[in-house]
Amino acid sequence: MQSYHEWLEWLEKSTWAVAIRQSLWLYPALEIVHILGIVLLVGAAFLFDLRLLGFSHHLPVTGLSRHLLPWSQRGLVLIIPSGILLFITNAQALGTDPVFWLKIGLIVLAALNVFVFHRVIYAPFKRGGASGELPAAARVCGVVSIVVWIAVVACGRLLAY
Repeated sequence: MQSYHEWLEWLEKSTWAVAIRQSLWLYPALEIVHILGIVLLVGAAFLFDLRLLGFSHHLPVTGLSRHLLPWSQRGLVLIIPSGILLFITNAQALGTDPVFWLKIGLIVLAALNVFVFHRVIYAPFKRGGASGELPAAARVCGVVSIVVWIAVVACGRLLAY
């Protein structure tokens, strides 16, 4: 069985990683796709979170959810493969960087927050006819989401330095 560092070295020396690093346009194209995915995911999440915090009261939460959630999902479809491909090009440095692991931990926290919101807080609200205001816990989820996604983006930028 390979050690973690040997696995990182193997990833970084893989055909795909070498091809991406040697290509004039592939790495920048992957970065653009990754950033576009971030814009879609985080932009949609921010708009929804702002509604949870009480902005744009005239917009129904259920309608906004049906409109914005697919955009977040599309963002994930761009982020995950591009992020993996970007990672393998510099796996040894990133795989041992505490900022990278902080970013991954924050993404897991963001996913947990989404799960709690949609399964525990929002699902009963929808089943109950979706009338009235969401519980205070929904606002907590909105604040957590905003703070965590800002931290994820900050960590991503810090990795470049």
